[in-house]
Amino acid sequence: MPVKKVLIIDDSPTERFYLTDVLRKHGFEVITADSGEHGIAVAKVEKPDLILMDVVMPGLNGFQATRQLSRNPETQSIPVIMCTTKGQETDRVWGLRQGAIDYLVKPVVAEELIAKVKALG
Repeated sequence: MPVKKVLIIDDSPTERFYLTDVLRKHGFEVITADSGEHGIAVAKVEKPDLILMDVVMPGLNGFQATRQLSRNPETQSIPVIMCTTKGQETDRVWGLRQGAIDYLVKPVVAEELIAKVKALG
């Protein structure tokens, strides 16, 4: 199923703006959330085709939010790509163990992001 609607979960307004701009320029519908808790709520209502998840956020971090999404029957079919400054291999492995399907280290390269999103469809 091609990706049309993408949910960006990131507490940084700058990152949300950048990722939204990149995705919209390639024809994707974008919705955003500024925390893990808000993102989970939005995912349940909006049913996006893909979630881009930051890790370092106050409250529920991206690892915790991804784990909740991947274990909830309402949201477990939504793929999650982590987009984070945490670039250690142990972070990547942990993110994938929480249910993410891929892991990008910030700053996210627009072409790499778009290639990964298109590969899902």
